[in-house]
Amino acid sequence: MEAVLEAKKQGKVRYIGFTGHKSPDIHLKMLETAFAQNFTFDAVQMPLNVMDAHYNSFEKKVLPVLVKHRIGVLGMKPMGDAVILRSKAASPVECLHYAMSLPTSVVITGCESMDILQQALDAARSFKPMTDTEVAQLLARTAAFAANGEYELYKTTHNFDGTYQNPQWLG
Repeated sequence: MEAVLEAKKQGKVRYIGFTGHKSPDIHLKMLETAFAQNFTFDAVQMPLNVMDAHYNSFEKKVLPVLVKHRIGVLGMKPMGDAVILRSKAASPVECLHYAMSLPTSVVITGCESMDILQQALDAARSFKPMTDTEVAQLLARTAAFAANGEYELYKTTHNFDGTYQNPQWLG
């Protein structure tokens, strides 16, 4: 941390943040530890999507802390690496509009093909913040699918855990 702070002081780094997708409790521990040292991160990246809202939720646990402390919110996995779409509970545009309706600084989505890039552009062009009623209807539709984390494999499996798959990184 000292090296990162020195790099910021020297103008080599503008912002300091962290990311993760396994557990909101890890994010909260990072934030609490930083606050205890009189340090506030500039930005935090985390999953924000229609399934997260129901299961071990970054939106419910971490997002309010970030908003309260005016920390930049980078929402990722609006479609859960496309796994959420397999549920057929929400369309890609609904997933994007939901995440974009949250108090985020940016929503990060994949653009691995021209079709998916076009989909993201269309969602951005057609975006209007969802009403409370629209949010409630979408969350009601996705609740049963989200109950056990089946569509958030980054939370419930080791599929996305780089250090689990590469233990040599830990030394």
